[in-house]
Amino acid sequence: MEAKITPHVVIIGGGFGGLMAARKLARSPVRITLIDRKNHHTFQPLLYQVATAGLSPGEIAAPIRWILRGRPNIQVLLAEVQDFDLSRRVVKISNEEIPYDYLIVAAGATHAYFGHDEWEPLAPGLKTIEDALELRRRILLAYELAERRSASGEDELPLNFVVVGGGPTGVELAGTLAEIAHRVLANEFRSIDPKRTRILLLEGGPRILPAYPEDLSQSAVDQLQRLGVEVQTSSLVTGIEPGAVRMGEARMPAAVILWAAGVAASPLGKKLGVPVDRAGRVLVNPDLSIAGHPEVFVIGDLATLKDDHGKLLPGVAPVAMQEGTATAKNIQRDLRHEPRQNFHYVDKGSLATIGRAAAVADFGKFHVSGFIAWLSWLFIHIFFLIGFRNRIIVLIQWAWSYFTYERGARLITGDTRLPGWDDQESTHSEPANQRVG
Repeated sequence: MEAKITPHVVIIGGGFGGLMAARKLARSPVRITLIDRKNHHTFQPLLYQVATAGLSPGEIAAPIRWILRGRPNIQVLLAEVQDFDLSRRVVKISNEEIPYDYLIVAAGATHAYFGHDEWEPLAPGLKTIEDALELRRRILLAYELAERRSASGEDELPLNFVVVGGGPTGVELAGTLAEIAHRVLANEFRSIDPKRTRILLLEGGPRILPAYPEDLSQSAVDQLQRLGVEVQTSSLVTGIEPGAVRMGEARMPAAVILWAAGVAASPLGKKLGVPVDRAGRVLVNPDLSIAGHPEVFVIGDLATLKDDHGKLLPGVAPVAMQEGTATAKNIQRDLRHEPRQNFHYVDKGSLATIGRAAAVADFGKFHVSGFIAWLSWLFIHIFFLIGFRNRIIVLIQWAWSYFTYERGARLITGDTRLPGWDDQESTHSEPANQRVG
């Protein structure tokens, strides 16, 4: 009598979709291998809080092994997937091949610079912990360099912070930058006045938050302007150079440029050898499998699929989590020799925070702005944070920040140079070097 072989499920990516699929399959009669380039899961909706010094990385991230602890049929591997051989059903990592019976690809997305990858060093985006720490470094360092320059008697350079992209990430960054400039740092410098910082939010389209109803987009503009943010729509960025942004013939000096204008799917999508859209997202079947390979599923930001109303599903955490659950259930149906079910997204609403007690919320027929929307955003995000300790710490940090305007993670680490400041700093430092010599 032949021994029954336990099916092997390989999951690529430890984000919202990959983790949800692993958890739902944990009690099924399968072996699971989860592969990720990082050893941790990042709660991406709160990355901007790390970038703006409100939270520390450990408060919005957790080790994948710890998250999946106590599940003996799950193995976690720290590795980067190089390629696939779908005909042989193997995943290739460095010099090793991992066979699978089912494959779930949830590799996520990265920044998109619309054919101008040379802009990335000058205008970093926000997708990882490393990105958040780099943004934090640049934001805080700009004030320090301006203070040093002004204290030495040189002309004060304009402190312009330019955020490119008026989606939720851009709106969150711009609003929080205004709070930092006008409240957090207001009385800490002697030679510069942080309140004179100019925060600009540039959006190439006709309105910010284009995925939200028009009334909420306008409410977001009003709330941003009350915080001190200048919102410029129909402002297409045509060039980025050290210390400046170009919009056609116009040139805007910028101490710091932050990119929140677009995303591109992981390059792993194209390696599956099936049709992809312009952003590199894989065109999936209604059950989230790919053409010609019912054993291979693509979920999250890497997949493109329309909802029941013919509208493309957004690249947000709730979509990825529901797709992870649906995929796990379809694998379980296969094991029980039952027919699969197509994926149907249940939209429970969308929220975008703008700043202190400022947000917008779209709950279908109900549109909410201001303090109530902000409270809803706050508690929903705390609820979905992984780990009881993280929830408590983040709640305490936000409560403290709300009443005191203090942000406790204002550490500058790494390089102390900024694009666009090098020439001024080298010119400023030459006389000092001569005196030392």
